[in-house]
Amino acid sequence: MHKAGFVNIVGNPNVGKSTLMNQLVGERISIATFKAQTTRHRIMGIVNTDEMQIVFSDTPGVLKPNYKLQESMLAFSESALVDADVLLYVTDVIENPEKNKEFLEKVRKISIPVLLLINKIDKSNEKQLSEIVEKWHSLLPKAEILPISALNKFGTDMLLKRIKELLPDSPPFFGKDQWTDKPARFFVSEILREKILLYYDKEIPYSVEVRVESFEEKEKSIHIRAIIYVERNSQKGIIIGHQGIALKRVSTEARKSLERFFGKSIYLETYVKVDKDWRQSEKELSSFGYNPE
Repeated sequence: MHKAGFVNIVGNPNVGKSTLMNQLVGERISIATFKAQTTRHRIMGIVNTDEMQIVFSDTPGVLKPNYKLQESMLAFSESALVDADVLLYVTDVIENPEKNKEFLEKVRKISIPVLLLINKIDKSNEKQLSEIVEKWHSLLPKAEILPISALNKFGTDMLLKRIKELLPDSPPFFGKDQWTDKPARFFVSEILREKILLYYDKEIPYSVEVRVESFEEKEKSIHIRAIIYVERNSQKGIIIGHQGIALKRVSTEARKSLERFFGKSIYLETYVKVDKDWRQSEKELSSFGYNPE
């Protein structure tokens, strides 16, 4: 009998959800940097074998929203509670277990299997881990608790085995050669945004969005034109840098990553524009894909 199901990943920012997603799927499809609020969309990764299809879904970190963009990010996370066959709630050994009580209460009430993953156990000891497990058990008594280290691939094989056991009998939902639901342009914008997260400080990365204006794929190369949107003229100057040096560095690093990702030569043009309302405008957010059903 064939098994298939949706396995949704939720949790607070900075607990390693994207790293875990990439380990489970085996493709680098979800940004993983050291900065919080890295994942803004719900990103799907599909694992196929002859007997099974697991549809993993990484969601933005759970937080109290301060503006429209964050409201949309929280909506992506909450939608993951209602359409999953298995829920992975990711925390770590540093996080306060009582953070975001309202969201935890929603997790407590769902009827599907919940696997609570305590990540980064390499940064803890046996006594601390035992106390953390006990605390989480009191908060989510029905959840199965699994200690892991996504970065070091510790416990991920056991996690995958348990997920397979919990999947319902079902035909596949997607074609067996499909590994994500996102178009190529999405990964271009995500990789560019990742480089901005890595190379700029303070509020700059969180004021930035990327739109791919053109994506022309040929047999051995891809020509891409992308617009980096910021909220203020001062941010535009920081992104571009003196004599364009900062933007050139980001574009070069993005091009290298894109060539590894697509396996083709990449010709990348990047421009910077100001759109002061993009994080607050429902119309603009919708145009960037922040419109969870």
